[in-house]
Amino acid sequence: MSVLFVALPLALMLGGAAMIACVRCIRAGQYDDLETPALRILIDDRECENVD
Repeated sequence: MSVLFVALPLALMLGGAAMIACVRCIRAGQYDDLETPALRILIDDRECENVD
């Protein structure tokens, strides 16, 4: 039973920290553009091939 006195507050603190980190990332705009990074690999980079 004494484990609950340590585990429960620890779990609540970790969950709160994760929620705060997620909200900070969302407000900072980290998840604004989800399609461009996936399409960037399809863009042909011809400038890199002309290196002498």
